[in-house]
Amino acid sequence: MTTASTISSSAPLSLQGYEPNRDAGDCTFDEAAAEHPVEFMLKYLTHVKGPKAGEPFKLEPWEAWFVRNLFGWKRPNGYRRYREGFIFVPRGNGKSTLAAAIQVYVTCCDREAGAENYCAAAEAGQARLVFDVAKLMIRGNAELRSRLRIFQHSIALVERGTAFKPLSSVPLSKAGFNVHCAVIDELHAQKDRMLVDMIRTGMGKRLQPLCVHITTSDYDRPSICNEIYSYASKVRDGIIDDQAFLPLIYEADRDADWTSPKVWAKANPNLGVSIPLEYMERECAKAQAEPAYENTFKRYHLNVRTEQADRLIPMDQWDKCVGEPVDPSEPTVDLKQWLSPTFSGESLFVEDDLVGRPCWAGLDLATRTDLNAFVLVWPNEDDNPTYDVRAWFWAPAEMADRRRKRDRLPYMDWAHAGWIKLTPGDTADHRVVREDIVELCTRYQVQNVGFDPFNAAKIVVELTEEDGVPMTQVRQGMLSLGPPTKELIALVAAGRLRQGGNPVLRWMASNVAGRTDHAENVMPDRRKSSEKIDGIVALVMALGLAITTPAGSTRSKYNDDGNDLMVF
Repeated sequence: MTTASTISSSAPLSLQGYEPNRDAGDCTFDEAAAEHPVEFMLKYLTHVKGPKAGEPFKLEPWEAWFVRNLFGWKRPNGYRRYREGFIFVPRGNGKSTLAAAIQVYVTCCDREAGAENYCAAAEAGQARLVFDVAKLMIRGNAELRSRLRIFQHSIALVERGTAFKPLSSVPLSKAGFNVHCAVIDELHAQKDRMLVDMIRTGMGKRLQPLCVHITTSDYDRPSICNEIYSYASKVRDGIIDDQAFLPLIYEADRDADWTSPKVWAKANPNLGVSIPLEYMERECAKAQAEPAYENTFKRYHLNVRTEQADRLIPMDQWDKCVGEPVDPSEPTVDLKQWLSPTFSGESLFVEDDLVGRPCWAGLDLATRTDLNAFVLVWPNEDDNPTYDVRAWFWAPAEMADRRRKRDRLPYMDWAHAGWIKLTPGDTADHRVVREDIVELCTRYQVQNVGFDPFNAAKIVVELTEEDGVPMTQVRQGMLSLGPPTKELIALVAAGRLRQGGNPVLRWMASNVAGRTDHAENVMPDRRKSSEKIDGIVALVMALGLAITTPAGSTRSKYNDDGNDLMVF
């Protein structure tokens, strides 16, 4: 608590476009409370790494601005104004050290009985980075060592029942934990929003809880990091009035000259401090000499949101390959109708101008709780053929609605527009998938269906033995997927793919990352890809069959063992 005599209406000036006074409402600035953490860090903490190791932890001006505002602003009841903070700075600017200092200060000085304080991250190793820096800071000061007990997985202020711990993945069984202060390091690495939401919802019982997000830029994709970045930007710009959110954003403009030292300085407040100018010069020179490294340089050193550094398909090229936009011709339906146990789905759209042409298919069945993909490709008869592409997707309705709410993905919008067929319940109904594939194979001249054997055993037996659909197993290795992946990349670059503007397939194209071997063969890599890529994998399998299997034959020229399988 603070006394009235310490309250001042003055506050640190605006920084990076954010003006703390603008939406302060009835909150006031306490100069003594603002200076206390700055003085604490200078007196008790030291740098623990690099050339400054052992020196007092003196905050840089931008760090001091954030700390003074974070702890100096008070509500009328004397508690902190800010409940959430966002520090968006490129790599090398000392984010983790600042995070550790904030947590040590809160643990020691917040006078909060039974406080649960956390350093959270996507991976346990990342969470321990901040925790281990905090441990070294405490061990470097005799007074802190005497007050705090350091254990392998926690730091405790026993007299108040306060603990500071690293935290990574949180099982649902721990949803009831009680958070006083959490620093979420490298927010861009979070695979989903679960950890962030659990921390936020775990703060409801505290009088002045605090959550600080510290991160570099994410890729250009739907993510919790980009969601919070967007929110922070709007608070900074005065579009959203949230007096409890403190944003600090350092970034270069997307169209700025990324080779200019002035642009580097704008994005990196610690340029010349923790980031030597010579290092940035070398990194920039590398990015100019190696175009594949350009996006890495922009994202990590300038905080410019980019495509994945190892993305297979440039989206500007993909978007030029629409051809004639396709309308799936499905009526908009009410969500309750989709969830009805008796709802069987709409008829699949069929294009008359494609009916008489031979085509090849790829089938990728995900787990029973997510998307399933079926893709058809039609080559024309040119010497350098252009390929028409159409894709169908199925998903369990309850899963689609959860992903809409949890990850802000427009599954339901896609379903209502006809791009995804929803099946009732929370698991995929492969009976519907099978019926629809049979209908498509009946309507179109499907020569062969390539399939990923994972999750597909039952439906493949039914399609081949009961429905007579010609099917070829495609092993998910470089020998099988490498050649058609290279062909896909070449077709997109040459504008010889007409993908019809399917937004689900486009989303998957934007997600897909590649795996390259020593011989520079490349294939889609599910583990490195940022999100679902089932449609692109199905497209690659279909393209492989279209390239290697003559019309009227169900056997690929890759097959040399007499089996109806592509075995590599």
